[in-house]
Amino acid sequence: MVQVLPALDAGGVEQGTVELARYLVAHGHRSIVIAAGGRMAEQLRREGSEHIDWPIGRKRFSTLKYVPRLRRLLEEIRPDILHLRSRLPAWIAWLAWRRMDPATRPHLVTTVHGAYTPGRYSAIMMRGERVIAPSGMIRDYILEHYPDVDPQKIRVIHRGVSREKYPYGYRPDQAWLEAWYKQYPQTRDRLLLTLPGRLTRIKGQEHFIEIIAELKSRGMPVHGLLVGEASEAKKSYEAELRDMVRAMGLEADITFTGHRTDLKEIMAISHVVLSLTLVPESFGRTTLEALSLGRPVIGYGHGGVGEQLREIYPQGLVQVGDKDNVISMISSCAVCASLPQGRS
Repeated sequence: MVQVLPALDAGGVEQGTVELARYLVAHGHRSIVIAAGGRMAEQLRREGSEHIDWPIGRKRFSTLKYVPRLRRLLEEIRPDILHLRSRLPAWIAWLAWRRMDPATRPHLVTTVHGAYTPGRYSAIMMRGERVIAPSGMIRDYILEHYPDVDPQKIRVIHRGVSREKYPYGYRPDQAWLEAWYKQYPQTRDRLLLTLPGRLTRIKGQEHFIEIIAELKSRGMPVHGLLVGEASEAKKSYEAELRDMVRAMGLEADITFTGHRTDLKEIMAISHVVLSLTLVPESFGRTTLEALSLGRPVIGYGHGGVGEQLREIYPQGLVQVGDKDNVISMISSCAVCASLPQGRS
């Protein structure tokens, strides 16, 4: 199988790509990933996949040069499946694939990872011989905005997490705890609330800051963690968030951790993990990871997160934007919440 995506940096698409690649290798298949490099490239190669480092998601005219290169590559390696995971790389790959011999070219599979802006550009993700929807919400999106798509070729395959990697009741070891509290002593002996995700306007970080402020005003010993970084294009938004924290006097109560590779451990010591995304997401991986660890999740009830919570943890559902309900739920839980086990 050949998987195609923009880059191998942190994110749900990248994580899913690496996990599928690992599975393919473990079961004796050849796994090739075409993407620019990134944080996860070394792991991909270490786990046995081949990485072709092409910036195939770069939004410039010169990216078209990869159309004939990719066609030649596919004709040479003759994969069974070509799996497209993002729009611009999908266009490049489709242009290469469509000129190949239909009798010998690979089967074309696409995964619609988000509710893209409807239109011709996004329609490329519907051209797979099979179209994977990671949630019922995405299947509905496809059928609503692309009525010409045959419903029979859509496959709803819910994303998942490994129970071995995210075991119920997991607690970090003492060495990790000591290192954490040395770096972030302000989080010790606090009701720890965590919002994982990239720093973008749709992820709800402003709501999170306002929730922390209200809980503090009620005298609750809370501390908020914003776990994630801003892309270069979003650095100004990160500055806005930091200004907001300063203006509300919350510098000691909210920590920006930036990108972390130990999110499992952070969620495991958190009392509540939140998902406050303002637009529906196709999946919401961290929600399922936290629930697998046994940590309570409070989330806005739409998209993939809403589907997960309704099925697994309905007591964590709130209406989109209902900050008052989030505050009420945390307040009522806090009375009986114990501090993380094994703290140093």
